[in-house]
Order: sequence, then C-alpha cells, then structure tokens
Amino acid sequence: MEPATVFIISIGLVVVGVAGYSVYLSFGPPSAQLNDPFEDHED
Repeated sequence: MEPATVFIISIGLVVVGVAGYSVYLSFGPPSAQLNDPFEDHED
C-alpha cells in the first residue's frame, strides 16, 4: 500500500473511534452521571 492510503485510513479510524466514544459517553452507561443544565436552572 502507498503511505498516503495508510495515512488516510488511520485518520479515518481515529475519527470513527472518537465519534463512537462520544456516542458511548452520551447514550451509554456513563450518561447517568451527566446533568442537564436546563433542568438545574428552571425559572
């Protein structure tokens, strides 16, 4: 493989990994620890 192809694939894997981890934090078990600032400051 050419080095440019390997570089593009590795960058793509990093982007997909970061997106997957952020979805896991938002909707997975760690999301129970998140708080909603709009619910905390009701008027």
